[in-house]
Amino acid sequence: MSDIEFSETIIINPTPQFELSPYLFMQFMEPLGTTDTSVEAGWDFAQNCWRDDLIEAARELSPTLIRWGGCFSSYYRWKEAIGQRSRRKPMLNLCWGGVETNQVGTHEFIDFCKQVGADTLIGINFESDGRQNWAHPACGGVRAAGPKEAAQWVDYCNNPSNKLRLENGAKEPFNVKLWQIGNETSYESHGYNADETALRTKAFAKAMHEADPSIKLIAWGDGEGWSAKVMDAAGEHIEHIAFHCHFGVPEFIAKNGHRQDPGKAWGMLMNVVNMPQKRVNEMRAEVRDFPVTLAITEGHFVMPSRNRGDVLSTWAAGVADARVMHVYERNGDLIKIATLADFCGNRWQVNALMIPTPKTQLKTYLMPVARIMQLYRKHIGEKSLNLTNIPDGLDVTASRTGNRIFLHVVNTNITKSVKTLIELSGLKIIGGKVFEIADEPFREISEYEPALFAPKEHPLHIDGKWTFPAASVSAVKLDVNESNS
Repeated sequence: MSDIEFSETIIINPTPQFELSPYLFMQFMEPLGTTDTSVEAGWDFAQNCWRDDLIEAARELSPTLIRWGGCFSSYYRWKEAIGQRSRRKPMLNLCWGGVETNQVGTHEFIDFCKQVGADTLIGINFESDGRQNWAHPACGGVRAAGPKEAAQWVDYCNNPSNKLRLENGAKEPFNVKLWQIGNETSYESHGYNADETALRTKAFAKAMHEADPSIKLIAWGDGEGWSAKVMDAAGEHIEHIAFHCHFGVPEFIAKNGHRQDPGKAWGMLMNVVNMPQKRVNEMRAEVRDFPVTLAITEGHFVMPSRNRGDVLSTWAAGVADARVMHVYERNGDLIKIATLADFCGNRWQVNALMIPTPKTQLKTYLMPVARIMQLYRKHIGEKSLNLTNIPDGLDVTASRTGNRIFLHVVNTNITKSVKTLIELSGLKIIGGKVFEIADEPFREISEYEPALFAPKEHPLHIDGKWTFPAASVSAVKLDVNESNS
């Protein structure tokens, strides 16, 4: 590195603050029917197993936690998707359209999580969240399930002696420790209201804890006053309050304005971070009087555009997602579960992993948002740190594990690099590396360039000097020891 005067300084206070949860990098798997055949596209029906390329890509992404559920949970009867495949009962996907074969059920989902090294979170059928159009659909039948069915699912997964699971070939319990009660319950007027949600949450929580007292429960609380009512009724059973954190974009970007005016689109994308910050502040206020933490069990870009927006395939969207992740890290004292994307599929560009279909020699690849989650997941400390100075144009978070300190750095400038000097109060740098993603902001990834936006590794000199390229996201790893000065 040339001998340049570095006037921009990143100053880190190395005193550990709060613990950062590894579950900030959750992924979210939901069978999306004809909308985006996420699960069905990932399953090899000829071999009765997950596609090898999906497993390979998921291992590269390295999620810490994967959630099964979403709106699909509101009409999912889990017993229909276990046992002999020839006897499994197909179901109508009432929200997303089409028919689900149920060839992927509890056993297959647990197997997927084990293969990729992720813990498991299951969303149960919360009496169809009170929505009668799902509970008793026009096609007939009853799709709602009560506390008894939820408790049976817990027992099936976690009781070493569960007869039905043993008959179905799983000798060892699945030990699913995280379960969610309710999903987007407050989002429609024809479902349960806050009072009904609170009472039914208590009934479900009691039944599920009777089946396994060790499980941790997540309750739905996204709505003004909902968290308080749920916690007043069932707080003794609840570990986390769930909310969803979607962030939209101006109409200019939704109409692919980035192709006409990249500079204008870039500025708008960098300002997207204000929306999740506002949502987090609102939820902080909602739960401030209760001994509970927050779980963002779904969250991603939302825009009225083709397959949720072409811009989401660009590196610029990845940079914007990194800024959102910084919000979650800074609020990691309260946020213990979070995600930036849906998990996998063959159509929606809000996915972390994109599955090429029909199945050819082309392989599942990581979208820009997945590159961010992969980069930060692999290079983050156990406890948050404060920064006392951040150069203009940079968005920086810091964390620490022992004598290793990590920085997550976004250069929000579209054309300007930022030369910096990294300093730590009372510590000196004895070694370091920078894992960097930098590219043309509106270059788009596809299955024909699957390695696009993969991070590049560089050594960092002990003088702490580094230049962060324009429109870049970096993870900096510093080895430190006590300064003698």
